[in-house]
Amino acid sequence: MNIRRQHILLLVLTLITAGFITLSVLVALYPVMPIDVKVSREIQEHQNIFFDKAMFLISTPGYMPESVILLLVSSVLFFVFKYKKVAVYVLATGLTGLISTLVKVLVNRPRPSKGLVKILSETTQQSFPSGHVLFYVVFFGFMILLMLQLDKIPNWLRYGVGFLSAFLIFTIPFSRIYLGAHWFTDVVGGFLLGLPCLYLLSWLYLRKPADK
Repeated sequence: MNIRRQHILLLVLTLITAGFITLSVLVALYPVMPIDVKVSREIQEHQNIFFDKAMFLISTPGYMPESVILLLVSSVLFFVFKYKKVAVYVLATGLTGLISTLVKVLVNRPRPSKGLVKILSETTQQSFPSGHVLFYVVFFGFMILLMLQLDKIPNWLRYGVGFLSAFLIFTIPFSRIYLGAHWFTDVVGGFLLGLPCLYLLSWLYLRKPADK
């Protein structure tokens, strides 16, 4: 059964990777697609002051220097409480920034333009994939794993961090589209790229968990 599960998991990861590569080629050939414009306009129909502030707040941990501060503070806290291995792996999630930049340069997709959507958040880098979504899937996804595995941490803290992490992972795609920073296919690309990265990080970590 173990071997069968491994084969199924490998197949799923292969399909996800193939999907990401296919999507990368597609958006490189067709930078502006009807589905992207449609989704952006539908999400932005609900713009108001409350949602503006909420969506900016959701995206804040993924900006610079906030993301670096988040990584450093999280790593230091784990290190102080004797989880040295965890501290190193938390810092490793920051490699998503490098991965995102490399793919952005290769695909070279322009950001959404003001003529097509409302731009609430001005950005300079290329659009595909969403670096925010990639970072959130890997960093906060790994946080969820840690909260499940490190049972010596108080339950209220584990549940709180786990819930907040899951909330941010599932709301960041809407935030990036709402702010006009990314297209729908950008955030899908961020998810597709983030899942194999999270799996690899988790697999390396779980070979010898921190508490053992």
